[in-house]
Amino acid sequence: MPRKPASELDDPPAQRMGPDHAWFTGLYQAHHAAVVRYGRRRLGDLDAAAELAQEVFVVAWRRRREMPDRSLPWLYGVARRLLANEWRARRAIPELRPRIAADDLGQPDGEADAVVARVDLRAALARLSDADREVVLLAAWEGLGVAELATALDCSRTAAKVRLHRARRRLRSALADGRHVH
Repeated sequence: MPRKPASELDDPPAQRMGPDHAWFTGLYQAHHAAVVRYGRRRLGDLDAAAELAQEVFVVAWRRRREMPDRSLPWLYGVARRLLANEWRARRAIPELRPRIAADDLGQPDGEADAVVARVDLRAALARLSDADREVVLLAAWEGLGVAELATALDCSRTAAKVRLHRARRRLRSALADGRHVH
């Protein structure tokens, strides 16, 4: 059996496959967990979230030449569009609406006020439109700033800033309305 040159033995397999494979491996390792968390927060199911992440990375591989330097917001945008396409295809949006679990909002500390605040927040988020909810959740859960929101939403920074401002205003209003019901 012929021996490989020493230089080939020293190179990791991804580097021997080419720069695209090395890039993709780095992208996957850096952002896979975040994309799965994004899916889990919206789908409530770890297996479905993992499937979504795999689809996102297939798209990332196919569109690797279009990938911006700040890739995570772009990956969130891909995931958002994949979910929207799925919802339209199924016409069963209520089944797939985001589930807001206790671990996403912090664990109850036993104090009645904290528990009530979380219940109020869940109810207020449920009253928002899908678009408003997504903008708020991208900013709050995924920690995206305006520039990253623009990438994820595929819009200008100004439009992203306005969407976030309006969505937050509607969330505050929904929270205030919900508090008057108790």
